[in-house]
Amino acid sequence: MNNVPQQLQYTAEHEWVRREDDGTVVIGITDHAQQQLGELVYVELPEVGRALKAGDAMAVVESTKAASDVYAPLAGAVRAVNPALTAEPELVNTDPYGAGWLVRLQASDSQLTGLLDASAYTTLLDAAD
Repeated sequence: MNNVPQQLQYTAEHEWVRREDDGTVVIGITDHAQQQLGELVYVELPEVGRALKAGDAMAVVESTKAASDVYAPLAGAVRAVNPALTAEPELVNTDPYGAGWLVRLQASDSQLTGLLDASAYTTLLDAAD
């Protein structure tokens, strides 16, 4: 059973997005994505200040099974990365929607268009099963 928090938005590539009160957005990979990858052993994060276009590879998550790119769901500048993941990449496995966040972006576009709500993302997951 996949954990799909209602308050987040999602991409078809299994990233989640949470809008913060300060106008930034926090991005991570979904519970489904971390389950598919298995135990993470390394996370490569972008440099703070880097400008991203929607669809750019912004991070790499590496597990005992494979390495996968994580794509920027929207354009913006990297404001912060999760420093805890350098020492503890497994936080993405144990708490993908909390302590396992990857990147905080200052989005160029205030509209989170093209993202899925929890219901649409759940439908996508069910169709893939």
